Amino acid sequence: MASPTDRKYTQTHEWIKLEGDVATLGITKFAVDELTDVTYAQMKAAGTSLKPGDPVAEVESVKATSDVYSPVAGTIAEINKKLDADPSLVNTSPYGDGWLVKIKVSDPAPLNALMDASAYDAKHHS
Repeated sequence: MASPTDRKYTQTHEWIKLEGDVATLGITKFAVDELTDVTYAQMKAAGTSLKPGDPVAEVESVKATSDVYSPVAGTIAEINKKLDADPSLVNTSPYGDGWLVKIKVSDPAPLNALMDASAYDAKHHS
């Protein structure tokens, strides 16, 4: 499955989609496949200040626990409360309902250094 082209991708398998000054962040299908079944997702609280590289969430699966990092500076504007009741949304809809946090971005410049979908796919799909 090709990655959606309307967002950017990190080396650590996060995707980020900027709309205005708010970016939605989640993990990629590649990351979901590596983790297998996600059993729990814990996001930092809304209002948390972030620098690029700060963890925004922890995703737990039957295989491993992984930190999810923000590639941008800003403040967490919203967390995906649906994941409290149904963390499997991360598996079934990683690019849709399985998003993790929305970030009010203070500096979008770091997004320019991220991969587009074709670069990410070339790296992670054989």
